[in-house]
Amino acid sequence: MGVEGTPAELAGKVTDKDPSVGLQAVVALRRLLEELERVHVDSARDQDWSWQSIATSLNVSRQSVHEKHASRRRSEGKEK
Repeated sequence: MGVEGTPAELAGKVTDKDPSVGLQAVVALRRLLEELERVHVDSARDQDWSWQSIATSLNVSRQSVHEKHASRRRSEGKEK
């Protein structure tokens, strides 16, 4: 039993009085955000953005974004 819906619907469920509904919505939104980050990091790298430029845009360190995405991209054949 999971919470599903559009991002707007999920955001509305975050304020539900039932903690199980709200917490499931938080998990679903977290997964959506991770997927969105992956898509946009891939797009940026495919357009020759540096890891530092991506990190600056995400407001994180270059090391953290590189650790999070570089090995995945290498395993997918997208990164040297």
